[in-house]
Amino acid sequence: MVTMKHMVLLTVVIVLISIVTASLLFQYVMSPEDYPNGNAPDVYVGVDVAYSNVTAIENQIDQMRSYTNLIVIGCTGITENLTLCSEVCQYAYDRDLSFIIYAEKPYSQQWLQNAQSQWGSRFLGVYPMDEPGGETLDGAYGYHAYARASNYSSFANLFEYYYHRVLVRMENGTSVPLFSSDYALYWFDYKAGLNVVFAQFGWNYSRQLNVGLVRGAATVQNKDWGVMITWTYDQPPYLESGSQLLSDMLLAYDNGAKYIIIFDSDANYTHGILQPQQLQAMQQFWQYMLANPQFIEPPSTRVAFVLPNDYGYGFRGPEDKIWGLWQADNFTWQLCVNLNGVLQQYQSRLDIIYDDPAFPNYTSVYDTLFFWNGTIIRG
Repeated sequence: MVTMKHMVLLTVVIVLISIVTASLLFQYVMSPEDYPNGNAPDVYVGVDVAYSNVTAIENQIDQMRSYTNLIVIGCTGITENLTLCSEVCQYAYDRDLSFIIYAEKPYSQQWLQNAQSQWGSRFLGVYPMDEPGGETLDGAYGYHAYARASNYSSFANLFEYYYHRVLVRMENGTSVPLFSSDYALYWFDYKAGLNVVFAQFGWNYSRQLNVGLVRGAATVQNKDWGVMITWTYDQPPYLESGSQLLSDMLLAYDNGAKYIIIFDSDANYTHGILQPQQLQAMQQFWQYMLANPQFIEPPSTRVAFVLPNDYGYGFRGPEDKIWGLWQADNFTWQLCVNLNGVLQQYQSRLDIIYDDPAFPNYTSVYDTLFFWNGTIIRG
C-alpha cells in the first residue's frame, strides 16, 4: 500500500537529531494504566498493518499495545470484508487502541455511522487513496483528467476538484475524518479536503524538508499532520535499522507531529516486516515520549519560506518536475538554492508554505517570511 516511488537524493541538507541515550529511558514498558496522571499521550503512535492475516494482526496488537496507541488497518483484504474489518476494529477497541481504516471503495453511510456510534472517538477515520500528490506528480494516475490544464494554476484547480470528489464519496454524507499518506504536494492534499496528511519518511528523502512542507501546510490550513515511516529498501529488510527508526520517531515528535506511524508490510502485502530491533526502538520511543511531554513551538517563533502560488514542484532533486508535466528550469534551480539556504539556517524552525490567496492571513502567522523572489518580511 504505502511505498515511496521514484525517490532521488535531494541536495538539501538532511537534518537529523541525536538519538536519546539509554540512560534517559525506563527499564520497563508501561501499560496504559501506568500513564502519568492516568492520561494517554496526546500523540498517536502505532503501526500500519498492511496485510490480511487477521490472526497475525491480532497477535501484533497484543504484542505492541503497551507501547502504541494506534493501528492503521491497511490492507483491503480486510477492510473490504466488513466482517473481518469489524472484527479487527473491535479487537483494537477492546485493547484500548485507536484505529484508522484504509479503504479504496466507499463504505455505506450506515456502516460509517454505526462505526462512529459503536467505537466512538477510538475510530479516528478513513484513509482513502494513498499518495494522491506524489502519484499525480509521478504520473501514476495518468493525465487524462488534467488534459485541460494549460498552466500551474489550472492543474492545481483540477487536482483539488477531482480529489475532492473522491473524498466526498469516501466520506459518504458523514463527518468521518479523512487521512492519507503522501510524499509530495501536501498543501494541495489538504486543500482538496484531507483532515490529516502523513508525510513519508523513507529512502534518502530529506526528513526535515518533508516536515517543513507538511507542517507549514497544516499550520496555515488549520489541520493536523504526522509522519509515515516507510521503506528504506525495496527488498528485505525493507525498513531502516532500529537506531535509525528511533531517530526518525524522535525527529517527528520533537518537530510537533501528532501522528507517528510505521509501515509494516512486505512487497506482496502478505506479512509484517517489523524485526526485534524496530520493536525495541518503538518501546524506547514510547518511554521517551512519556518522560518528555511534547512541546510544540508556536508558529510565531518559526519562520516560513513562501513558494509561488500553485507551484507544484516535488523538491526531490534536479530531475523533478512541476505537476509532473513541466520541466524544472532556471527559476526552479534558484528557488531550490534559496530554500536550501533558509533550511540550513533555521532547520527545525522552518515551515514551507504557498503564497495562496485562499489563505490571505498567513503573513500574520509567522514572525519572519522568506519569499521565493527574495523578499523578506520580519515582524
